[in-house]
Amino acid sequence: MNTTENKPVIVGIGELLWDLLPDGKQVGGAPVNFVYHAAQCGGEGIAISAVGNDSLGKELESQLNLNGINHSLDYIDYPTGTVSVSLNEGIPSYSIIEDVAWDHISISPETLYHIKRADVICFGTLALRSDKSKNTILALLSEAKADSLLFFDINIRQHYYSKSLIDLLMTKANILKINDEELVLLQDLFELPGNEDEACMQLIHDYQLKYLILTAGSRYSSIYTKDEKSVIDTPLIKVKDTVGAGDAFSGSFICSILMGKTLKEAHQNAVNIAAFVCSKEGAWPVYNTSFIC
Repeated sequence: MNTTENKPVIVGIGELLWDLLPDGKQVGGAPVNFVYHAAQCGGEGIAISAVGNDSLGKELESQLNLNGINHSLDYIDYPTGTVSVSLNEGIPSYSIIEDVAWDHISISPETLYHIKRADVICFGTLALRSDKSKNTILALLSEAKADSLLFFDINIRQHYYSKSLIDLLMTKANILKINDEELVLLQDLFELPGNEDEACMQLIHDYQLKYLILTAGSRYSSIYTKDEKSVIDTPLIKVKDTVGAGDAFSGSFICSILMGKTLKEAHQNAVNIAAFVCSKEGAWPVYNTSFIC
């Protein structure tokens, strides 16, 4: 682990955008949500993305600064990303605008500096929908230090995925995060066993994963290693919305692991924080001062 101020260095590469929720806009983008929650739990958070030369892009940078998130952002002549979010009993559906700034992420000396010192790098399928960002992200992953945790949150959205892309990214990763619906998709695409445990263990074996995280919404979550499994029921809470809950789970879990907590301790912490986020609006709620990761 990076020893600067004893903080793990947590990098998210990919989409940075505004979620346009019914009650107004909120900062979003899975890799950056991941970084936000890891930073709230004591990590040094760094976002790598691109925004437009527009007011929305400047507002996003301001939000990163306000929340103590370091960043390497390209300012380019494409619009800042937005996603229209509709809610059905708190469950979001997304309409994602194409050919926006985060489809054009590039490499710079600054991004390479952050990647080479990262303890964990989070990425997903969505930001690889364009050749430009795909080539950049794959090149940056190849520059990670040997002991970095490479966290693949599959994050299936609309039609922005393929079997070949998922397979490629799983070969780059040593941690995989999926939800129960995404597991069903993988079972079909990769002819995995129908039994949940068997399917997850086959993915760990086939891709030599250190961790596989499976979330099942309001029911439970499971975290697997090749030697251990942790299962925790999802607590019953009053849900405001579930936007960013999976990212909160992931970011808090990995920060806890890097800070030396056991699998069970890190898992419980992730469950608690995801529940907290579900009780608030948007992916970046302000943490309670009494709330300790």
